[in-house]
Amino acid sequence: MIPLTQDQLRTYGEVGHLTVGSVFSDRDMQAVTDDAEAWARQELAKLAPSDRAWYVETAIKEQDVLRKLDNPIYLRPAFRALAANKTLLAMVEQLIGPDPTAFFSQLFFKAPGGGGPKPVHQDNFYFGPNDNESMVTVGIALDDAEVSNGCLYYADGSNQGPVLPHTAPEGQPFNLLIVDDIARDYEMTPAPVPRGGISFHHGNTLHQSADNHSDRPRRACAIHYGNGRTELLHSTLTYDPAVVISF
Repeated sequence: MIPLTQDQLRTYGEVGHLTVGSVFSDRDMQAVTDDAEAWARQELAKLAPSDRAWYVETAIKEQDVLRKLDNPIYLRPAFRALAANKTLLAMVEQLIGPDPTAFFSQLFFKAPGGGGPKPVHQDNFYFGPNDNESMVTVGIALDDAEVSNGCLYYADGSNQGPVLPHTAPEGQPFNLLIVDDIARDYEMTPAPVPRGGISFHHGNTLHQSADNHSDRPRRACAIHYGNGRTELLHSTLTYDPAVVISF
């Protein structure tokens, strides 16, 4: 695959996000989804009661289903291989500069028939980097991500605005979000991604995901890259420096 074109770079700069299809093969995606399901079974069996409210999907009552797991590229070799893919890293460097560094990663399960939404937020509020232009979030679609199964929505052009105030709902200290009175001023546009494709978004870009009302999962791996000069100076949550990976 060739690097990002000038038109793609222009689109990213103007609207704050970019979708690139067919970066990974079906075989690649099958390997990591198999690993994801095995990991999920292991973690569910030992999940502490205090962690269940954050990691278990509350909308699904029939059985315990994970909402997400943290640090897959640090803990799972199959996901580390995705993050180290040369084509992916070349595109990341085009967007934010040299020496890509993964500060955090997440595996989202978005289970069928109730995988819950993520309200409107900005990643740069969470990470608080020294340079807001130095971070990009990479979302790798392990399944086809469509409107029906809860794909991401973006506020086009919001990357050119400031980082807005966020708040956490009562009892959900990690679920930082932009309040409805502010969020409703932004038009949110769905951004489907085919299996094996990637969604890139700027740390200031407002985004959210919807419920999964389908009978299909919408699994995805999010990797939060900075460049070689990025520092998390004002992060709202605590991020473990031991899991940071430089490529």
